Amino acid sequence: MSAERGTTSLPASNSVVIDVQHLTKTYQLGEVEVHALRGVSLSIHHGEFVAIMGASGSGKSTFMNILGCLDKPTKGQYILDHIDVGSLSRDALAQIRNHKIGFVFQGFNLLSRTSAIENVELPLLYGETPSKVRKEKGVAALERVGLGDRIHHYPNQLSGGQQQRVAIARALVNDPSIILADEPTGNLDSRTSVEVMEIFQQLNDNGITVLLVTHEPDIADFAKRQIVFRDGKVKADKMNSDRKSASKVLAKMPAIDEEDNE
Repeated sequence: MSAERGTTSLPASNSVVIDVQHLTKTYQLGEVEVHALRGVSLSIHHGEFVAIMGASGSGKSTFMNILGCLDKPTKGQYILDHIDVGSLSRDALAQIRNHKIGFVFQGFNLLSRTSAIENVELPLLYGETPSKVRKEKGVAALERVGLGDRIHHYPNQLSGGQQQRVAIARALVNDPSIILADEPTGNLDSRTSVEVMEIFQQLNDNGITVLLVTHEPDIADFAKRQIVFRDGKVKADKMNSDRKSASKVLAKMPAIDEEDNE
């Protein structure tokens, strides 16, 4: 089945930041071969906000792991910002993960005995960033997600939404050009989920390319483009001509006092 395209045009081809051609990923489980990806080809342009959808086992998480340089395809080519990722060493891949891509996960992945600012500074510890600069960048990232007054709070002193904002700040601290978010609203209530999507829309408006894995159609509606996987292939790929504004949705939702959750 051919991928479906909407009527909204994509950006110019010279702004392609991710280009994958004929990606195949096969896992060997005992004597059984599992085909996670079956010849996926697509391009993602700078400044896009893409929702990756599909049922469990559809290949979407494997695809995102390859885009994040956390896994390599069995066959096919992955070009990231004009760089052939398949030719890179392990150290070079680590550099890309630390500087070009920011990761946000469903489970937050915060260190429980570490304050918000210390959690956000973690990616900077892998380089030679002076402590003063780490602190300045960490504070700036937390302020960017609306947590400038929570920098010394520990995860158990923060609501789920605030913890996810810390995780987003951590993803932003190295000024990445791409954010990869894997089910970032999966552990959050409805209003907090929209608040997180508002942050992603704001980041995207400021030029960051956002790719978000979700199984929730309501969350995918905040993206500019929706790609649906099934059985390791792209089933549909369309522009979202009726994209929702998180700010407008929030304005119509009842407020929740986050202080009750601290």
